[in-house]
Amino acid sequence: MLTLMRALAIVEGISYLLLFGFSMPLKYWANIREPNLYIGYVHGGLFIAFVILAFLFCRQQGWGMKSYFKFFLASLLPYGTFYMDQKYLAPLGRKA
Repeated sequence: MLTLMRALAIVEGISYLLLFGFSMPLKYWANIREPNLYIGYVHGGLFIAFVILAFLFCRQQGWGMKSYFKFFLASLLPYGTFYMDQKYLAPLGRKA
């Protein structure tokens, strides 16, 4: 589950950056709406998957709701999932 969590954190973070760094400027500055629609759907699905998997992962690790809240908050911030991967998930991979 650790590998899946790490992969999802990276992919969700990339989709967040694509949404707000690429497709939103196209939508509002160039009036090109299509990329925002598709990237938005993908990002939304990845966000929901990340939040659910973070909850399950925290339960599996025996971590409390405080840890889950950190993951949830990270999913709302730019570069947050990358930070969580490096700070909390990568060290778990090194221990295994």
